[in-house]
This record gives sequence, C-alpha cells and structure tokens, in this order.
Amino acid sequence: MTNPERILRELDRHLRRPTRLILFGRAALALGFEPPDPTFAATRDVDMILPSVDMASIESDDQFWEAVDQTNKALEPSGLYVTHLFADDQIVIRPDWLDRIVPIACGLQQARVFRPASLDLLMTKMMRNDPQEWEDIGFLLRHEQISRCDIEGAVRTARVPDLPELRAIFAEMVPLVEALAETIHLIGNSATEIGM
Repeated sequence: MTNPERILRELDRHLRRPTRLILFGRAALALGFEPPDPTFAATRDVDMILPSVDMASIESDDQFWEAVDQTNKALEPSGLYVTHLFADDQIVIRPDWLDRIVPIACGLQQARVFRPASLDLLMTKMMRNDPQEWEDIGFLLRHEQISRCDIEGAVRTARVPDLPELRAIFAEMVPLVEALAETIHLIGNSATEIGM
C-alpha cells in the first residue's frame, strides 16, 4: 500500500458522510495514473484543492475538518499527514478545471477521490522551479503525451494568483516546459520511426 493510500484510508475512517476530495501534488500522481509509478508512492502527504464555488459549504463542514485533524493525529507517529489544502484561486489552474476532474478508484467508503485533468495538474506543477517539480512535469509530459500546443492553450486561459513571486516563476516556467514538451515529442517520434 502506498503512503497516499494509507493517508486516504485513515481519512476515510473519520469521514461521516460522502465527501469529495480533489488531490493534487504527488498523491495525485501516485494514485491517479495507470500504471502507477512507484516514484510517487513514498510521498508523505496528501495535498487537496478546495473549489472556491464550494468554499462556504466546505468551511462549515465540521465533519471534514475534524476528520482531517483526527487523521493527522493518528498518522503523526508515522510522519504521514494531510497537508496543504488550497482554494483553487490560490493555485495556477484553468477556470473550468472543476468540469474536467478525473475520478480515482480507491475503494473507500465515504471519500470520493478525484484529481485535476492532466493539463491542470501540469499547471499546478509550474508554480515552483525545483528538481522534484521537474521530475513530476517530465512524468506528465511523457505519460499523457502533452504537446507544446496543449500547453500554450492551457497557459492562455490559466488563472494565475496575483502574487508577484508566483507570477514570475510561472512566466519563467512556461517556455521551459514548452521546450521540454517539444523535446519529449521529438524523441517519441524518433523512437517510433526507428521501431518501424
């Protein structure tokens, strides 16, 4: 069992009614793609996106917040936890992202688990420029065969929080990720031609 699965199973134990959970970060990569990539299984936390349109009901959902608190207390000895809970206006993502979420089958009782569409997940990964994010970006580009054209379209519509540092990082990341997508696409096409 992966660390994200352990965290979600513990959270599910404490939820008292069906609750939608939208994962991003490495937990989404660990659970939301087939075949699973073992690289992401060891992540020690689960990050979630809270849709702004649902924020009033989420904020007043005591059973959800109690379940998160109980989960973190139960898992504290193992160093696992539910960590960053971001409203969607705090991350880079397309405006219609919620219409595109992808279900993740986890076999849980109360938790209804989803991840953003791959392009939206990619946008969230472009908020930081560090080696782990680049590893995750490379996985998404290769696994989902995301093209430079796809990225250009997503960037045009992406909502970027009005934080100067984040805007600067995202602007810096866009051409780098587009170039990586182009390189991966060219390598993939060359490998296909060689195999013919």
